[in-house]
Amino acid sequence: MTLLENHYQVQGLNLLDLCAEFGTPLYVYDSAKIVSQYNMLKNAFKQTKVKIKYACKANTNINILKVLKNAGAGLDTVSLNETRIGLMAGFKPEEILYTPNCVGFEEIKAGIELGVKINIDNISILEQFGHEFGSTVPVCIRINPHVLGGGNSHIQTGHIDSKFGISIHQIRHVLRVVKANNIVVEGLHMHTGSDILDADVFVRAVDVLLDVAGEFEDLKYLDFGSGFKVAYRPGDVTTDIKDLGKKLGNRFNEYCKEIGKELELWFEPGKFLVSEAGYFLAHVNVVKQTVSTAFAGVDSGQNHLIRPMMYDAYHHITNISNPTGVQRIYSVVGYICETDTFGYDRKLNEVREGDILAIHNAGAYGFMMSSNYNSRVRPAEVLIHNGEAHLIRKRETLDDLIRNQIEIDLSKTAELTK
Repeated sequence: MTLLENHYQVQGLNLLDLCAEFGTPLYVYDSAKIVSQYNMLKNAFKQTKVKIKYACKANTNINILKVLKNAGAGLDTVSLNETRIGLMAGFKPEEILYTPNCVGFEEIKAGIELGVKINIDNISILEQFGHEFGSTVPVCIRINPHVLGGGNSHIQTGHIDSKFGISIHQIRHVLRVVKANNIVVEGLHMHTGSDILDADVFVRAVDVLLDVAGEFEDLKYLDFGSGFKVAYRPGDVTTDIKDLGKKLGNRFNEYCKEIGKELELWFEPGKFLVSEAGYFLAHVNVVKQTVSTAFAGVDSGQNHLIRPMMYDAYHHITNISNPTGVQRIYSVVGYICETDTFGYDRKLNEVREGDILAIHNAGAYGFMMSSNYNSRVRPAEVLIHNGEAHLIRKRETLDDLIRNQIEIDLSKTAELTK
């Protein structure tokens, strides 16, 4: 988003014009930024045989998936429906890694029927898999390296108390299960968490995985997850992707030389690819001055973007209607019937009723975590691609809220209570 001639633009399109055309609240995505992020990561590891699998739980709009497919990405999914949407978007089954958590074995079998690669993260399912499929279906195993990484406890997945993955300390048990059932383990996977700054955290976790990789003679790839931090505040510190590519890439290449086998290096970024490409635009309904606080109340709430309330996440906010106004302090709040705040005590260009506020970094876990709380409808989504705006999801209506409700005749049951 750039400010040109007092108008904020994305690919040359005025964001205020988009609000006039499609209404608010509105999610807007910049395809050029998504492709740029993909290429940045790809180029950082150009000295290795790297594959990038988009973690689509960040944003599964089929058009976002198509943008990344066209850029060359594969796909990481965590549910059967994510997997099916990926297939609908044109990904080949072998390009999809299915990594569910705490699902029943029937879901694993359904994934196998779809032809995608399966990633198993607990010994019970691994045993059931081995009993049924033996060596007929290759598999990936998710290891918990017990390396703490991530900016919030909700998004730290590699520590000892995490539900994700099989503990590195249980590797001997894993090997027994693999040997007893002739399981072909073609990949090992780990993910320490999100918003990791230090490349050395990755390298430490990588060393843990490399220490056990030699036990699996059928390995074709090692998947190191993601967790790269993007900028949420102006001037924010982010993961140094070039440094990561150099350190991790060199370590990986050294390992391949040591074992005399060229493996593929996989990553599965979600937020890194799409977060900064998204903006959430909301209309200011009211400016309310209390004895202590100036509130800017918008036509949205935590039902549309829950990250600030759920994770205490910071999202930068810009008044795109008044870019030259005098800066004042506001708390930007929503219309949900409970404490519902996008940002406390923010310095914004003077906010007036009717202005449009842009909430940045809304491309990941924005619409995907939205809900119909307070019986509010979910917003529309627009993709800006090659300088044109495309509506990629219609705004919901009341009909959508009641579509699956079944109304019964309570007058008949009333007779039974007399």
